[in-house]
Amino acid sequence: MSTSKSKPNRLINEKSPYLFQHAYNLVDWSPWGEEAFVKAKAENEPVLVSIGYSTCRWWGNYFNYTVT
Repeated sequence: MSTSKSKPNRLINEKSPYLFQHAYNLVDWSPWGEEAFVKAKAENEPVLVSIGYSTCRWWGNYFNYTVT
C-alpha cells in the first residue's frame, strides 16, 4: 500500500510547510478551524489533533509499519 494518494486533501492550500507536506497523505486531514469542527459534529466523529508526527522518529516508524 502506498503512503500517498493522487488526490490532495484540504491541506493542499495551506501556507504552513508542515501542513502542506501532508496534503497527499492517506489520512484526510483538515486544517484547524470551524470547518473541521462542523464536519466532525455532523458526522458524529471525534476531532483528532496531530502534534507533529513528521518530526517524531517513533511516530514515523509507526506510520510506516501500519500504512505500508
